[in-house]
Amino acid sequence: MDFIILILIAIALAMDAFAVSISCGIIIKEVKLKHALKIAFFTGFFQGFFTFLGWLGGIYIAYLISNIDHWIAFVLLVVIGTRMIYESIKSNSDEDKKFNPLKFSVLILLGIATSIDALAIGLSFALLNASILVPVILIGFMAFSFSVFGVLIGKKFGQVFGNKVELLGGLILIGIGVNILIDHLFLA
Repeated sequence: MDFIILILIAIALAMDAFAVSISCGIIIKEVKLKHALKIAFFTGFFQGFFTFLGWLGGIYIAYLISNIDHWIAFVLLVVIGTRMIYESIKSNSDEDKKFNPLKFSVLILLGIATSIDALAIGLSFALLNASILVPVILIGFMAFSFSVFGVLIGKKFGQVFGNKVELLGGLILIGIGVNILIDHLFLA
């Protein structure tokens, strides 16, 4: 496979992770580089891992998943986004109960939700008899890089929008979920 095409695939796959990372950067009170790296690790890992799983699973798994992959991503992102919106609206001054995008369980869900499409890409590599090592590394690296920048961009948005940034972050996640669903239901 041509390396330029592989880079374009990696960039396309990284877009959801980038957008989700922006919303994470928006709601984290004091974004530090370690926060950006933590979020980026999960998105990059899951992008690469799901590409590898798709490659391993071949036609059988992709056939089963392709009918519901958009629903899985949609539900995960809407649930997380709705919780963020709820937490931003609810009048509770207890900061410990606020939505935390650095929480392990949240990072796992965000990693999975933004990596579902990588399964199909992995399958296409299997069908093309393509080597998987370089694509997995490149896709994971691209998602990682875009996520670091996304969190840092989100930090700037958070500074601009002030107190209700969690609401904005939740709306972004729901918007991404709806976009994934519409793309798969009407444009695929």
